Amino acid sequence: MNPPELAGIQVFGYGLIDVAIGVSMYVVGMAMLLALWRLLRGPTVPDRIVALDTLNVTAIAELMLLGMHLKSAIYFEAALIIAMLGFVSTVVLSKYVMRRDIVE
Repeated sequence: MNPPELAGIQVFGYGLIDVAIGVSMYVVGMAMLLALWRLLRGPTVPDRIVALDTLNVTAIAELMLLGMHLKSAIYFEAALIIAMLGFVSTVVLSKYVMRRDIVE
């Protein structure tokens, strides 16, 4: 007997992986909305920087899930670019908050 593959399991007429990706996209979308709310509403500048970093990470996760859903590799490359830019922006903003100067 061969064990069933995950792609062969059906939930509501769709594959299990497709349902899991769809549900994950909604959950990550809600996390993006919450991070956007903290970015706009944050009482302090460090709170806004953390919210911006969280928004960056959730955008990367959403792009990865979209790439898996559409079975396209271009979204993975876009997520990599956003990850690099997000890291640099977080470091620069944190340095600016700490020293009020970006260039040493």
